[in-house]
Amino acid sequence: MTIAEFADLVVKFVETNRVWAAPIVFVLAFGESLAFLSLLFPATVMLVGIGALIGATDLNFWPIWAAAALGAIFGDWISYWVGWHYGDRLAHIWPFTKQPDLLPRGMRFFERFGTLSVFFGRFFGPLRAAVPIVAGTCRMKFWPFQAANVASAFIWATGLLAPGAFGVKFLFD
Repeated sequence: MTIAEFADLVVKFVETNRVWAAPIVFVLAFGESLAFLSLLFPATVMLVGIGALIGATDLNFWPIWAAAALGAIFGDWISYWVGWHYGDRLAHIWPFTKQPDLLPRGMRFFERFGTLSVFFGRFFGPLRAAVPIVAGTCRMKFWPFQAANVASAFIWATGLLAPGAFGVKFLFD
């Protein structure tokens, strides 16, 4: 099964089982933001599809939006904790052994932008999962990390869900 087929399957499942929309979106956003898992779990397409589904049906945007933001927040928070706990030992485990440039790229980004890297890293593919783990490895203070984490998660969730949720209604009204 291709990623596109899997994404279509997930969106169709949400369409027929709407009560599961928020929990599924939470899991998708969590997986997309969690270090290691995010490389295997390309949820962005599914989240955009669910955003379009919100616009095309009577699904309520706000609980699904909150679920996406909370999933992203918890994914980054756990990634930060893993970086804090395991530190430099991370370079010797998968996926960093298979993608040895991932940690150094995240480190350069973090060193260059500090707290802002946590905020902006959310919006750039592989950096999404690498920056929080690097922030933990570099012993970034907890509250500045969480401020950037939370703010970026709500904006990220809006960027993925709102175009479909509100754009579909705008186009067809």
